[in-house]
Amino acid sequence: MDDKPLAIVLFSGTDDKLNAAAVMASGAAALGRPVHIFLQYWGLDAFRADRIKNDHGLAAEAGAEGKAAVDALRAEGQAPWYETLAMAKELGNVEVQACSLSMDVLKITEDDLDDLVDGTEGVTAFYIAVGEGQILFI
Repeated sequence: MDDKPLAIVLFSGTDDKLNAAAVMASGAAALGRPVHIFLQYWGLDAFRADRIKNDHGLAAEAGAEGKAAVDALRAEGQAPWYETLAMAKELGNVEVQACSLSMDVLKITEDDLDDLVDGTEGVTAFYIAVGEGQILFI
């Protein structure tokens, strides 16, 4: 398996996209691939300790059918995205970093963030950490 990191730039903060990022991170971690998640703007906002368990809605394209499908999965006991991400971190080398610029824009401090976040970095540090790895933008 490729040992280059999978980098996920998590810009969106809707539950469906947060879940997609957590599932992608879990899959890569299960294969032994390092994962580096870079939280920007609304993705970062969802990681505030006092908001992480809130309903963050769905992307507009989900529509009523998508909402019904997600609600049915939740009713069946599907783990929320933050639990899936926590499991991914236990499973393998998964690092979550907050974008320092986004923190400034949103007036967020490290004390505001959930423990799933490992630290803060700028975009240059993100690119250095990713190196030759693959980047996904969600």
